Amino acid sequence: MAEAFPVNNGMTSFWRTEPHFLDSYRSTEVLPDTSDIVIVGAGYAGVTTAYHCMRLSPSSSADKPSIVILEARQACSGATGRNGKSQLGSHLKPDVYYQISALADKYGMDVAEEVAAFELAHMAAVKACVEEEKIDCDLDFGKVIDVQLDDNHCAKLKAGYESLLSQGALTATEADFIPKETAESVSGVKGARGCFRCRTGRLWPYKFITQLLERTVSAGVNLQTQTPVLRISETPDIDGRWTVVTTRGSIRAKWVVFSTNAYTSAIAPEYKDKIVPVRGVCSRIVVPNPPKNPLSCSYTLRFNAWDYDYLIPRPDGSIVVGGGKSTFFHNSSEWYNNTDDSRLIESAARYFDNYMQRHFHGWEDTGAYTDRVWTGVMGYSTDSLPHVGHIPNKPCQLVIAGFNGHGMPQVFLSAQAIAQMIIRGATYEETTLPRLFKTTPERLSSQENHILTHLKAI
Repeated sequence: MAEAFPVNNGMTSFWRTEPHFLDSYRSTEVLPDTSDIVIVGAGYAGVTTAYHCMRLSPSSSADKPSIVILEARQACSGATGRNGKSQLGSHLKPDVYYQISALADKYGMDVAEEVAAFELAHMAAVKACVEEEKIDCDLDFGKVIDVQLDDNHCAKLKAGYESLLSQGALTATEADFIPKETAESVSGVKGARGCFRCRTGRLWPYKFITQLLERTVSAGVNLQTQTPVLRISETPDIDGRWTVVTTRGSIRAKWVVFSTNAYTSAIAPEYKDKIVPVRGVCSRIVVPNPPKNPLSCSYTLRFNAWDYDYLIPRPDGSIVVGGGKSTFFHNSSEWYNNTDDSRLIESAARYFDNYMQRHFHGWEDTGAYTDRVWTGVMGYSTDSLPHVGHIPNKPCQLVIAGFNGHGMPQVFLSAQAIAQMIIRGATYEETTLPRLFKTTPERLSSQENHILTHLKAI
């Protein structure tokens, strides 16, 4: 695909079946000529950035910055409202042993621990926000079981986990390992070779973000949906403002925030081939005759080093299941650098049929069936780390994107840091952001591409 712009008619995910009244809202009929801050994207990153900017601003309305959120489609219609993949979906699940082990090997234990601790902090931060703002989004906390179905991969992960513990990684103590002898009975998963069990949170992401958006709009933020941004001026004008060009006119802004995830490279050329759109598939499974022991926690089923599914039980008894990578990963054109969430990846369309019966003991007679399947587009960075902070050589332009399908436990506090940079003039190092998240000239000039490297290794 030539440019990473969103398509007009994305499929309706389960998460978007109860539209909020702000879904296609415009605060004003015409765009303002100027704004102190323009935020591109009304998903998790964009809305929480606006929320934190308002909270950090002076209480006097006269001193508050003007903020405009520009959204190409409906509010929360991208990855946040679809959770179209794979790794974590609507999980507020910190990674305390999996990728963290690889980060420790590559960058050092202290740097890896920063990332794990940052993710752990999200559970309390999101909980506090939901309670303070009285948001109804099905937030609850419990356990997640990462089930390993391949002996070799399980052994590798266990070795990495034990290495973290031996080096004194406090965050790794949040997980415990269940050996092969009891993995199947503990997890209920057929063929389990071992499991890791960790704390997690889960929520309805669309409801969380749209209700938070409602609070920000009520506080004075100007929301403009169905307003695609086409480009940003190459240089600021004499007043130091950037011109943000949309299909409905232009806005001159002091600050521009790219909370555009998969679509970042379309309007921020620095991120071409650095943040790549990646399509994934997700489903909702309905259970007419629940088993004696229904799912009491969330799951990840890891079939090998590259193929895994995730399962999120819902309060109504249904289960959101995402993944199916084995059915389409060999055909990279179906998912790599592909922004078309208007159609399914056909090879994965029937993957979720009889899923629970295939993988879980005691589910054979439940009649569990696939109610809905949809696709979504995530923003993957080629070095597997988010890009957050000031865009090099673009004063007052900031990015918060490229979360690799793992945004729920990374975005909220990243957005808070972006707001601190704008409202308080904080440097990156004065925030709580992990060092590895910082967008830098070195990262933007790197030729590494973990996505394609992993594909070639399969």
